[in-house]
Amino acid sequence: MSVHDEKLGLIAFARKLRQEATDAESYLWSILRGRRVRGRKFRRQHPVEPYVLDFFCAELNLCIELDGGQHNEARGHRKDAIREAFLRQKGIRTL
Repeated sequence: MSVHDEKLGLIAFARKLRQEATDAESYLWSILRGRRVRGRKFRRQHPVEPYVLDFFCAELNLCIELDGGQHNEARGHRKDAIREAFLRQKGIRTL
């Protein structure tokens, strides 16, 4: 699989996540969309390879993640720490 194919796969996955949003994601999106928060533009299910960020504001380099219960387990904590370190290296803050 080429890098191009992987990127297309990540984009398709992000689209699928948008279509299958949780209630919490739908609610937060209703608040963030359309520059409703201090005029800032947020994107939802935004790919930052190899991850898909729940919500992302490029102007602020800010990511908002809404994580389910699986993230409360030890394995989830480790994966989250790895993701956050990766994003921090890119200058992206995570809430």
